[in-house]
Amino acid sequence: MIRLLKVASDLFVEELAQKLATVGLGDIRPGHGCVFGNIDPENGSRLTELAELANMTKQSVGEVTSDLERLGYLERVADPDDGRAKIIRLTAQGHHAYRIGRQLIDELEREWGEQFGEERIVALRDALEVVTAQRLRSSAVGVDIGGGHLPN
Repeated sequence: MIRLLKVASDLFVEELAQKLATVGLGDIRPGHGCVFGNIDPENGSRLTELAELANMTKQSVGEVTSDLERLGYLERVADPDDGRAKIIRLTAQGHHAYRIGRQLIDELEREWGEQFGEERIVALRDALEVVTAQRLRSSAVGVDIGGGHLPN
């Protein structure tokens, strides 16, 4: 099962990367997903929140954040609630990439439905939501998980 999940995930990520490149977002790499997949698109997020949600170290997410900042997708601003902390938020370019990325993920999921059978992809998504619900819920209730929201 581990191998099947890994190969399926790799295939999905590879196809998403190809789609991103096709629409001019080829500088977004799979490793950037730890930020794009977890950032609060409206208010931004603290680095510690992103690291926790991605199940990664602050240092690793910090490197990704710096890369995305250099590429123009993110900016760091002072946290109005804590002057010592920074909020990482999407720039206009970042909001554009975030919206396009979400659309492409949804498109890819539909294409997989057409290719492998919609019932199978729906069942796969349902099973993965059940299997991961507790972990995802404990870290981020209500966070969009790519096409849907966490089940309640």
